[in-house]
Amino acid sequence: MGRALGRLLVVPLSFLIAAMVTMAVLFTLGLERVTHVMHRYGDVENPDVLFGLMEDGILLVAGATIIPALAVVVIGEVARIRSVIYYVVGGGIALVSIPLFSGFASGFGAADVTLWQVFATAGFAGGFVYWLLAGRWT
Repeated sequence: MGRALGRLLVVPLSFLIAAMVTMAVLFTLGLERVTHVMHRYGDVENPDVLFGLMEDGILLVAGATIIPALAVVVIGEVARIRSVIYYVVGGGIALVSIPLFSGFASGFGAADVTLWQVFATAGFAGGFVYWLLAGRWT
């Protein structure tokens, strides 16, 4: 009984910390990418460009983007998967699916692999942090 209560506390707290790490990695790596996109459009002080980028940012922080990562955690907890590979790869796949589901990638084009690399790297980092905090403990 005590182990189950412990998991009920550890899992949400670990997920929250992993989500914060993921957002930090996504922000720091994505900041460089946003700068390149703004300069590609030319006029960086144009309000249309800035509002377009803000709209894309709002899509990224929407509540629906947490569902793929939450699915990885729930499946891992129910199946009692403790493999680092599962959480790292699952985190990467969960984050790469976000641009696909939110329509964020449509503005960048499918050939722009840098977008996918930023999301995958952030997902890998988040999956690893979750595994460190909650995944490796039985």
